[in-house]
Amino acid sequence: MQTIQDITDEILRAEGGYVNDPDDPGGATNHGVTIHTMRRLGLDLTGDGTVSVADVKALTRAQAGEIFEDHYFRRPRIDALPDPLQASVYDMYVNAGSNAVKILQSLLEEMGYDIAVDGVIGPQTIRTAFAAHAEAGAYLVDAYGIARRDYYYAIGDRRPASRKYARRRNGGKGGWITRAEKFMRAEFRLSASEHRKRVQKWV
Repeated sequence: MQTIQDITDEILRAEGGYVNDPDDPGGATNHGVTIHTMRRLGLDLTGDGTVSVADVKALTRAQAGEIFEDHYFRRPRIDALPDPLQASVYDMYVNAGSNAVKILQSLLEEMGYDIAVDGVIGPQTIRTAFAAHAEAGAYLVDAYGIARRDYYYAIGDRRPASRKYARRRNGGKGGWITRAEKFMRAEFRLSASEHRKRVQKWV
């Protein structure tokens, strides 16, 4: 079974280094950590009294990993979910914050469980996730991956500037989609033609 360090290392590889894409609402980002997160945590790495792009550029890979494990895994209590779910929810939390938990809660609600969709992992969410995993097994992990994928496609539907993250220039699957599908079994991944059909209305 993967350790938290294994999962963190995979996330860091997926996130890459410093970028400041004007189409990304996250703003300046390094190793997947946004300037907004660094400001929230007060990470003034340059010691000049403000958290700026210079601080984002100064962030090391090791520091980013510590932030992920402390603030995106343990603090939101992803470590309390069933083990098979943790990697995908953790990866999504780094990418989308509490929406990662809302996606899980919405999925559990669709399965017929009585659960609040509030983005917070509390006793009810933990208990329900274990019940659903006992019922559905690996299919719950696949279903969560599919829900992630649908979430990304829906962003593309609403926000043209974000479509490049879900669809490559050649029409193939973008990083968002391949990232979601990494956590599901092969039979639940879309074929290239299915993906192209899903995004065919995008300009």
